[in-house]
Amino acid sequence: MEVYEAIEQMRTLSRQGKTFAFAYMSYSIARRASQGIISVRRARLTKQNRRERNRYTGHMLSYTDLDTGERHSCWQPLLLEFNGQELELK
Repeated sequence: MEVYEAIEQMRTLSRQGKTFAFAYMSYSIARRASQGIISVRRARLTKQNRRERNRYTGHMLSYTDLDTGERHSCWQPLLLEFNGQELELK
């Protein structure tokens, strides 16, 4: 499945109040480091906080990990898996 197709499905599921699983490669520009692959079992996309808006906002996804209740964000091009399906960037 293509990355941006998966993102559309994530948005649809989130609007419907449903959850999904996904994995991505983490990366922090500020730290110039990765914590490796992050796997989230139950997530829902959330709107980005206005205070968090920056020049990279269009390339990020904000989500809530429903197992921990924590909000996080990830880079769209670094998505690796959606509901068990490996993703590819075209």
